[in-house]
Amino acid sequence: MAHTEVDVNEFTTALGENGQLVDVREPAEVAAGMLPGAVNIPMSKFVERVTELDSARPVVLVCRSGNRSQMAARFLSARGFEKVANLSGGLKALGMAG
Repeated sequence: MAHTEVDVNEFTTALGENGQLVDVREPAEVAAGMLPGAVNIPMSKFVERVTELDSARPVVLVCRSGNRSQMAARFLSARGFEKVANLSGGLKALGMAG
């Protein structure tokens, strides 16, 4: 099953009440701040840390521009995660990244 792309107005709906918000930026990038409730699983560690995510719960992925999180979304979808969304445009779309 393919992941979905959600915009800034839809990502909280995609997350739902028990969703997992995952920031795939590297530690140096998240030092400047993350979305409330997000967990940081950097792309460089994503494959080895994917077991930290619950495949039965929705996952919304985010990065600076939406490119890395889109790759992570494809990865999760290919591994059987059913409710996967990528924040299209990333933190830039939220006005949180320069």
